[in-house]
Amino acid sequence: MTDGSLWNDGEIIRRDSEIIHREDSIMGSGHKDNKGSSGPDSLSPVGHHKFPLSLSHGPKEIWKKGGRVFSVLLAINLVLLACTLVSGGAFQEINLHDYDVFFMLTIVMLITIAWMLFYIFKTSRCQNAIPYKDSHAGPIWLRGGLVLFGVLTVVMDVFKTGYFSNFSPSPTPIKIIYPVVQAVFVVVQTYFLWVSAKDCVHVHLDLTRCGLMLTLTTNLAVWMAAVTDESVHKAQSKLPNSTHRTHGMKASSGSSHCSSELCHIFQNGYFWLYPFNIEYSLFASAMAYVMWKNVGRLIEEHTNHIHNLKFKFFRGTYFVGIIAGLLILMTGVAVLIVYEIKINKDASKFETLEMYYIFNIVCLSLMSLITIGGSIVYRFDKRDMDHHKNPTRTLDVALLMGAALGQYAISYYSIVAIVASPRRDTISALNLSYSLLMIAQPTFQNIFIIEGLHRQPPEEKDKTDSQRKDSLYGLSYVNMNAVSFRVPESGSALPPTTPPSIAIQTSSEVGQSIKVSKKVHWRRKFLKEISLFLLLCNAVLWIMPAFGARPQFDNDRELKFYGNPMWAAIVDICLPFGIFYRMHAVASLLEVYIMS
Repeated sequence: MTDGSLWNDGEIIRRDSEIIHREDSIMGSGHKDNKGSSGPDSLSPVGHHKFPLSLSHGPKEIWKKGGRVFSVLLAINLVLLACTLVSGGAFQEINLHDYDVFFMLTIVMLITIAWMLFYIFKTSRCQNAIPYKDSHAGPIWLRGGLVLFGVLTVVMDVFKTGYFSNFSPSPTPIKIIYPVVQAVFVVVQTYFLWVSAKDCVHVHLDLTRCGLMLTLTTNLAVWMAAVTDESVHKAQSKLPNSTHRTHGMKASSGSSHCSSELCHIFQNGYFWLYPFNIEYSLFASAMAYVMWKNVGRLIEEHTNHIHNLKFKFFRGTYFVGIIAGLLILMTGVAVLIVYEIKINKDASKFETLEMYYIFNIVCLSLMSLITIGGSIVYRFDKRDMDHHKNPTRTLDVALLMGAALGQYAISYYSIVAIVASPRRDTISALNLSYSLLMIAQPTFQNIFIIEGLHRQPPEEKDKTDSQRKDSLYGLSYVNMNAVSFRVPESGSALPPTTPPSIAIQTSSEVGQSIKVSKKVHWRRKFLKEISLFLLLCNAVLWIMPAFGARPQFDNDRELKFYGNPMWAAIVDICLPFGIFYRMHAVASLLEVYIMS
């Protein structure tokens, strides 16, 4: 008996030491075990599930980061290669040509097309490939803009193919193949982004990340090539008055002396459509980046319904913002037409510049005042801030802040040149005011847009408030007359169990809630009017520089101060970012309008 009891005690001690040892090992790995489980059977689930599971999560998370790093490095190398070829092909001193750029872009687009087709027909059809959808990604207005710009890009490729195949003085096969491949690329990519923009893929993770980064860099390379070709073309269009801009630069891909009207239509047609191709590439790059961030992402259910808002335009507005914005838009288009007609005439050059600067100063001043008013209204907005993870919103904020730097740079260079120059006249004063406002207005606008994007949509809060008011009275409506006339058999307007304090405060609470509702309704309408007005103003500020208005070169103050190569490089590098800022602000303001 004694030996048996000692043996049993020793077994108990040994098993207790095993339990303690296992608990220490599990707790050392960051897990807590249930102390009530003391037998081997109760410990086996811990040893076979919890501890190995923690080990299996570690390498998976590390490789997730490794896959992202590899795809980013791939994108960086492709962007640098494209930047080298595009920039080198723009200057006469470098032995590179435009067909070298076209060849590289054609190869990259064909590879990207193959991957997108693989994703559409293979990856997305795997079992449990897309368990989640990101409701914030790819809103309908963004995909609609992508389709619009994509259609115009295909039209541009048709013009380009017709010009290079029939009227180019030195046609090469790659110049004809490139626009055809680009048209196919745009069609496939537009469909791919339309159906897959919200996907959170959980299969073929590394391949999908690399494919999305390849898509992003291909669009950036096409953007760089289009911006460079358009800049050179704009420089040559001003050749009679400013030959300094084209010194050392090669002729653009479509520069030739046309002898027929059809040739002029093809040549000028695809150059006028370049701005839409540029914006299409940037829109597609942004959507591809959001998809890349969503690869392997897990989304909680309560965070995935926040922005499921119905797109109802002009609902709940007084049409003041849309009418004022349309007036600004039509006036800006008229100013642009007059500017393009008269700016190359010496007799009317200064009057044309004055007209351009005055319009922009008035427009920017109104926008600045209205955005300040909108930011003040946000101080009284009781909507909660949205702190959930949202890659789309993060990208929107980064693009707004980053793209505005291009306009900031041009404005600061202009301010320094005007202040340091001894020449004082009306054009210099207007240019100085214009440059200052081009710094202030985007700053105020970014504050307004970013705060609007981080607000919770009103629907959920309104539903909660209405449900709370309905539950207060036990009715399905809030009508004081109905409440006062619905008298129960006990003879009081409220149930007999209602405390006297609630019965006394009922009417005052209803009146107070109605007042608050009216204030909230007024604030939302005011924010919608602001958003519509700013949207149309940004649209006209995108149209003017995108379609030929270049006061930075027609006004020679900065050009004489900095010299030919430096000022041309500053404007040609920074202005595309300023143009993109306006279009991206249009998309962001549309989202702010919907969320208001």
